Amino acid sequence: MDSAYWAKAHGAATHFPFALTLVSGALDATGFALAGRPVVRDLHAAGYWTMLLGALGAVPAVASGLLMTQGSLLGHGALRLHHLFVWPAFALLVALATWRVSVGRRSTRPMFAGYLLAVALAAGLMSVAGYWGGEMMVAR
Repeated sequence: MDSAYWAKAHGAATHFPFALTLVSGALDATGFALAGRPVVRDLHAAGYWTMLLGALGAVPAVASGLLMTQGSLLGHGALRLHHLFVWPAFALLVALATWRVSVGRRSTRPMFAGYLLAVALAAGLMSVAGYWGGEMMVAR
């Protein structure tokens, strides 16, 4: 398949992990702010699943990007800038999902606050990576 196909697949696949990470962060932050209320358990459960689905959704996004760039891990120009942000974002997203599965329910309030900050960092990294990805499409 040619790179135009993979460019479309990559563009479609990248929206899911980004949106799910943002939703997960918003749900968990709301649950964190409403500590002690009955709705908190449901908010955290929804945050848990959206984080897991976001991390799983990042796999096809990364795979289609690698196929589109024919395996280039860094590249040059806008592609390099895109990759300098997307690789840390991907690693952080996988780490966040792993932490959430293994520790999440047993975490202390300060640990969970750190988790929320890391989710915000991942979303920021994905935003900048998306900007540079968009710049590559404009340049075409």
